[in-house]
Amino acid sequence: MASFSSSSTQIRRYHVFSSFHGLDVRISFLSHLHKHFASKGITMFKDHEIERGHTIGPELVQAIRESRILMVVLSKQYASLSWCLDELVEILKSKEHQGKIVMTFFYKVDPSEVRKQSGDFGGTFEKTCQGKAEEFKLRWSKALTAFSVKLSSCKHQ
Repeated sequence: MASFSSSSTQIRRYHVFSSFHGLDVRISFLSHLHKHFASKGITMFKDHEIERGHTIGPELVQAIRESRILMVVLSKQYASLSWCLDELVEILKSKEHQGKIVMTFFYKVDPSEVRKQSGDFGGTFEKTCQGKAEEFKLRWSKALTAFSVKLSSCKHQ
């Protein structure tokens, strides 16, 4: 009997999963993409009904795994929630282990501040890390750095 790789049998429920933080990103950037994608028949995961918690929920992990493209919109406040940082780590895992396509956008934040966790972004990141185990900070820092060094990333001013 033929053996199938996990990627060939994996369910793809969504075309795009977006990771972001902030109403401004949702209204001014993602809402336009949602409308455009919908007009082209592209399904985008919508997080409106998911209950937020201190850790990334199984619904989000499943949505990340069931999406073809993962889109990360890094903004000044992205690192203010451990939830977002955990989501970013899960996206990095999917990229590394499943070969997912990841698109990174910088929304009103300098990529070097994200990469180095410096400036206003770094201050926000440090506040989020307070009281957390060092392993969290290292994991989050690695993911932020990984997504901010791509030359093909887009920056929105």
